[in-house]
Amino acid sequence: MFMMKRLVMVLLALGLLDASPLRADSYDGRPKLVILLVFDQFRGDYLDRYRADFKAKNGWNLFLKQGAHFTDCYYDYANLVTAAGHATIGTGAYTDGHNIPLNEWYENGPDGKLRQVSSVMDDRYKLVGAPAGTKDLTGVSPHREMATTLGDELVLATGGRSKVFGVSMKDRAAVLTSGHASKGAFWVDHDSGAWETSTYWMAELPAWAKEFNASTRAARARSESGIPDGSFYEKVGKTAASVSYQLDFAKALISAEKLGRNPSNVTDMITISISSTDINGHAFGPDDPSQKTLIDQSDIALDNFFGYIDQTIGLKNVIVAMSGDHGVATTQQAGDSVGMPVLGFPAEQFTKPLEEMLDAKYPLKATGKYVLQMDSPYLLLNRASFEAAGVSEEEAENTTKLMVEEIFAGFASTPGTTTGRQLEPAAITHIFTIKQMRDGKLPDTQYGRLIAHSYSTYVGWALHINFGPYQFPWHGSGTTHFSANSYDRHVPLELYGEPFVPGTYHGVVAPVDIAATFASLLRINRPSAAVGRVLTEAIKPDADSRSVQPRLK
Repeated sequence: MFMMKRLVMVLLALGLLDASPLRADSYDGRPKLVILLVFDQFRGDYLDRYRADFKAKNGWNLFLKQGAHFTDCYYDYANLVTAAGHATIGTGAYTDGHNIPLNEWYENGPDGKLRQVSSVMDDRYKLVGAPAGTKDLTGVSPHREMATTLGDELVLATGGRSKVFGVSMKDRAAVLTSGHASKGAFWVDHDSGAWETSTYWMAELPAWAKEFNASTRAARARSESGIPDGSFYEKVGKTAASVSYQLDFAKALISAEKLGRNPSNVTDMITISISSTDINGHAFGPDDPSQKTLIDQSDIALDNFFGYIDQTIGLKNVIVAMSGDHGVATTQQAGDSVGMPVLGFPAEQFTKPLEEMLDAKYPLKATGKYVLQMDSPYLLLNRASFEAAGVSEEEAENTTKLMVEEIFAGFASTPGTTTGRQLEPAAITHIFTIKQMRDGKLPDTQYGRLIAHSYSTYVGWALHINFGPYQFPWHGSGTTHFSANSYDRHVPLELYGEPFVPGTYHGVVAPVDIAATFASLLRINRPSAAVGRVLTEAIKPDADSRSVQPRLK
């Protein structure tokens, strides 16, 4: 023992050993792979609600029994939609930091005409791998995301040696979570289910992706779902067959791109967003048996996926975070069945009379409608029409706000009968103008903070509206999300890996904490606009804080 100590001291003196402490970071390739897993429209109560159903070791129990399970994870903003949620998870910032407010919004196109654009649409690029006959080949990129992601910072920290990829059925989910410096983002063609990307990343699909598309995998997913034809996204996407389909593509990517086996001995990363729970949830709601079945069957699909990870990379060599991009409201039918006042109502119920009132106040001067769309939670206004009528933003938004309040006051006065529970009328709890949000003229309350975190320069002239509890503009018999109410902000936060202390944690946390925590563990810069905190309560003490061990240079 004495001779060994003297040998170590000599080697240190000669500079042949490095006395810096061992640490798990991106620079020495520990962990080998970071996985950010998102289940779209996955409310925070689901895992505990259905916990007794989960039998697989490495499915949901990877987090519930072997990881850190947070029961109270809530977003701290008030625009709970897919694009904003995925950008928030990826950047560790809210909309006022990353600037993504909605899935789509309006802006002037290259020809100067007003058009609707998606959060990732980019005219400078083209789709890659789109099926023959696709009419719109406009590409996508993360250029509207005005903050770096965890993946971006990992790539920067390793001089471009780390490889980052994004996968989802939705383009915005694949792109905004992974970020600007990713090697590729992949999503599906809605009709065929074929995987595609954009020239932002590559001129053509890699051979392994072409091989996946040419295989019978999409046909097998249709067979497993029992839905032989129709839109792959809309039809098969509601079923567990689409969960395994997405995870199988992720496995093909991990294998072909050698993620977790980087020859430069640095950490790689993949973001995977499962869209299935959102597609089914909108159609049937969170309380429908089909959603429970989908979550239960996802347990098996996850067990298969993480089994693959264990066999190829080793679960001890990965760290995983799982969350949701937003929650969801109960359907009106489910609410009625238990005596809870829930109301889905058409947006036209108030946008139509509003348009008439605005036209009456500013007649014959507008070049088009004054109201573009109720794209919840924003009521989007047509700036050009108001300006043609000689109306400023402040007047347009304040006048519209007063008119909306007047319309909803009329709903509240609707008479009912004196027997039985009556349907509660549509109501507004909060309404703010974009100018109020931009100028910071918001109340010093929790809701004021939620609204402040929801501001984006992309929205334009608009009102931010929050309706009564379990009330939402919607069409058909399903449900939606978007509000500042807790059921839309409540999502899971699950952590798995060597650094974490397994257990259940009841403190209030937020999805923005994922980027902060993982950046700390990787010893890299947190994303540029990140506001989360490091979840130290679930992290084991570093071994290097207790001892210094030599390491060969």
